[in-house]
Amino acid sequence: MMLAYMDRAAAAAEPEDAGEPAAAAVAAGCVAAMDFGGMVSAMPAAVVRPASADDVASAIRAAARTAGLTVAARGNGHSVAGQAMAEGGLVLDMRSLALSRRSQIQLVVVSATAGGGGARYYADVPGGALWEEVLHWGVKNHGLAPASWTDYLRLTVGGTLSNGGVSGQSFRYGPQVSNVAELEVVTGDGECRVCSPSSHPDLFFAVLGGLGQFGVITRARIPLRKAPQAVRWTRVVYGSFEEYAADAEWLVTRPPEAAFDYVEGFAFVNGDDPVNGWPSVPIPGGARFDPALLPTGAGPVLYCLEVALYQYSDDRPDDDDDKGAAAAVRRMMAPLKYVRGLEFAAEVGYVDFLSRVNRVEEEARRNGSWDAPHPWLNLFVSARDIADFDRTVIKGMLADGIDGPMLIYPMLKSKWDPNTSVALPDSGEIFYLVALLRFCRGGGPAVDELVAQNGAILRACRASGYDHKAYFPSYRGEPEWARHFGDARWKRFVDRKVRYDPLAILAPGQKIFSRAPAPPSPCS
Repeated sequence: MMLAYMDRAAAAAEPEDAGEPAAAAVAAGCVAAMDFGGMVSAMPAAVVRPASADDVASAIRAAARTAGLTVAARGNGHSVAGQAMAEGGLVLDMRSLALSRRSQIQLVVVSATAGGGGARYYADVPGGALWEEVLHWGVKNHGLAPASWTDYLRLTVGGTLSNGGVSGQSFRYGPQVSNVAELEVVTGDGECRVCSPSSHPDLFFAVLGGLGQFGVITRARIPLRKAPQAVRWTRVVYGSFEEYAADAEWLVTRPPEAAFDYVEGFAFVNGDDPVNGWPSVPIPGGARFDPALLPTGAGPVLYCLEVALYQYSDDRPDDDDDKGAAAAVRRMMAPLKYVRGLEFAAEVGYVDFLSRVNRVEEEARRNGSWDAPHPWLNLFVSARDIADFDRTVIKGMLADGIDGPMLIYPMLKSKWDPNTSVALPDSGEIFYLVALLRFCRGGGPAVDELVAQNGAILRACRASGYDHKAYFPSYRGEPEWARHFGDARWKRFVDRKVRYDPLAILAPGQKIFSRAPAPPSPCS
């Protein structure tokens, strides 16, 4: 039975213009009218709390029969530009779906075939489940885990699969959209379909990275592998972007037997600011960053390369042994050109390593920045242009820091299936994630100034001819979206929209398509 409520205060309130603070929406008591970004509000007519995929289908069919009504799926509300909102429409609380079925995350075992190979293991997961829940369920109950993650695990499975899902594992194991075996999807015509690379493959690949435009993910089948017991986690520092990029690219192109399991990196300010500077680098907490070790002439921005090697046995050799994890890391990093003496390392549990951003969240909640606006900007930038991007944007426009992480690390295009809906840079095999994750602090620049700076960065990318794409894009209207996808991919995107959501009911907060009129009733 579908559980739904109409928030009367929300229904009576006047919706705010996009870009205005969401405080009035919060005061009206409608959490679904805002998101993590805190910059956009859009009041829904109702919030639907589905208990099953059939409930999701019923809500979409009801919207199809109602002129102008749209439907948005909301997971944990972590979008930053209103992507999961539906002004005057229905918002599906996908966490409700997950919570009603949490005990039903199921292990699926596919027996070994005559062709060879052992049994394969999968998790059947509700679309509204958090990746954190999948992690704890898999490791605790079965000693198994997915291979690919996001840095922040309190995101929903359906939410990240609708965008891409990237982290430091992506170069080796692929993004999360490349780590799915099957989906259950409710399309814009209210039909529930099961799809995979071999069954309804066009729908399967359309939904992956499809920004919610083609269907609502109600279940995903995620491949599992043996979970490591521990992680050797290391950070090193560079004074030169060219040396940082060369080493990072070398690491992500190593053969699997000589590769780390995780490679990320970030830029930071050459100074003692606790958020933007030296203190943001050391692990574990309490380690000391000695700036006297930096090379003479180091510029205003430095770079941290972060790597991790998984360990699969509780009986690990001592670190002084040639077979120990610490010794293996030293051998793998010996050719790198980082600043000697500025190495920071720790051995941590696998679950603790994957949950490391939770500690950032806890601190942000304590200091109030978690609830402040988050004018984030995420880009994919081709390796061809990344050095110039660094000079123009990182060392130029952002040399004083952004009061939050400035991630910049490489990935491999060959790990992404081109049949998905994700838009990637065109040139070359290597491209970089650039994530500008601002946590607004009191006394800092006004939010509208930061939004304007994001716009200036995008304009600089276009003016300089950088091969780049926005990740978690936010545009207004079809012309900007067509430019984002490019001619061929945009045509495919539109064709899929017509096929799976012909009335453009789904995900109106993306501002890609306008809701079409409902067809006339046969009885009218």
